[in-house]
Amino acid sequence: MANPRGGGGGGARYHLPLRPRRLLRSPISRCAGLLAASAALLLVLSLRQVHRVGLPPRDHPPAQEPNEQLWGSDGYGSHACVTPTSRYMAPKGSERYMTVRSNGGLNQMRTGICDMVAVARLVNATLVIPQLDKRSFWQDTSTFKDIFNEPRFIKALEGDVSIVNDLPQSLQSVPRARKHFTSWSGASYYEEVKQLWKDHKVVHIPKSDSRLANNGLPIDIQRLRCRCLYQALRFSDPIENLGKKLLERLRSRGKFIALHLRYEKDMLAFTGCTYGLSESEADELRIMREKTSHWKLKDINSTEQRSGGNCPLTPEEVGIFLRAMGYPESTWIYLAAGEIYGGDKYISKLRSYFPNLVSKEVLATKEELGKFNDHASQVAALDYIVSVESDVFIPSHSGNMARAVEGHRRFLGHRKTVTPDRRGLVELFDLLQKGELMEGPKFSSLVTEMHKNRQGAPRKRYGSLPGSKGRARLRTEESFYENPFPECICLNGKH
Repeated sequence: MANPRGGGGGGARYHLPLRPRRLLRSPISRCAGLLAASAALLLVLSLRQVHRVGLPPRDHPPAQEPNEQLWGSDGYGSHACVTPTSRYMAPKGSERYMTVRSNGGLNQMRTGICDMVAVARLVNATLVIPQLDKRSFWQDTSTFKDIFNEPRFIKALEGDVSIVNDLPQSLQSVPRARKHFTSWSGASYYEEVKQLWKDHKVVHIPKSDSRLANNGLPIDIQRLRCRCLYQALRFSDPIENLGKKLLERLRSRGKFIALHLRYEKDMLAFTGCTYGLSESEADELRIMREKTSHWKLKDINSTEQRSGGNCPLTPEEVGIFLRAMGYPESTWIYLAAGEIYGGDKYISKLRSYFPNLVSKEVLATKEELGKFNDHASQVAALDYIVSVESDVFIPSHSGNMARAVEGHRRFLGHRKTVTPDRRGLVELFDLLQKGELMEGPKFSSLVTEMHKNRQGAPRKRYGSLPGSKGRARLRTEESFYENPFPECICLNGKH
């Protein structure tokens, strides 16, 4: 199913039944365009007010001792385990080559690249450094080495797969086979795919997303996917260095939440979520949806979407939720997001609950961010770094980045990740609006009870949704990269 940014297999799953405590998925996206520029400017200016309202300077200690129940995660006795088994052999020499165009946004490309590494291992082919998507929504001209540390990537995986910067000169002009691999395919499928190299030395794969099954693969292939994503595929030095600076500036304030606030124009238009918006804003989003040809679903009932848990929480709803969970007004929140629809009109409602709301535009200087201008994937990488390393990560909606960050945090010791139960929360928010429930101890008790098992504790991946059949069921499985347990995460004493 299509996603708002034109990506592939990571599309939204609207109008499907929800299993208990599992969110429906939707695509990840980042809003852009001249129409949003003024709103973005208002947002940055409003966020910069944080430094003008007499809040503690950087060297000031936190106002109070943090509540470990809100912030703490003991790792649940787990650790990463990605060492190959004794059966795993070094890659064999091969004259087969794979070229890849990695499609989608940052995290769709990252997981797709690591799927292609695993595929190269399965078919015993040499992988040429993938080309990145320059034609999707983001129009980002970044190359692989602009975003990723290319030498490290090649070196870290040399015991798994042969990776080269480019095809040998002798193969530059030879005819290439072109193959769209079937989504969510297992090892047996790729055993058959090997036949392609009988007639061609080079096979080109035009899309890399979701080409491997989530489940049922050999454990060494699953662990290779983890070694690739969490150890080999690091960001380039400029991105890593600025990411570390942002973290240092945040940590000087104390503990902080990274909030992935999915309230961008194209996300709202694609999902048809207009709750709390004006009539003119709802019309603007509807027109955008109707004019975007690759968005197949045009007629969407916003009320049904919201009651089904398919809409991102509004900035105000996030504020109500975090306060009900027990986070004090003094909490520092890093806003990992694109341009918020409506700018200060809506973000101010969240700031009224938590005034210590900052973003990369606030924490970094214009000079520091300048080198990343017009490169959406590089900017998204900064948000990713901060989100993975935050004390608490909270996504207001599901999507590629939310899933990737959650999986990475699980891999690093099940760091605290609070996943809002949007469908359950909407019921409570509606009771508040009707005056049948008031914010306070009772409301807080209901919210915290609802989320006691949604904070990143170890669990096995969810299977397909009830009622799904055939290959369609594979689309509804929880992503391997969202939760690499148990293949890549072991409980203490187990390997």
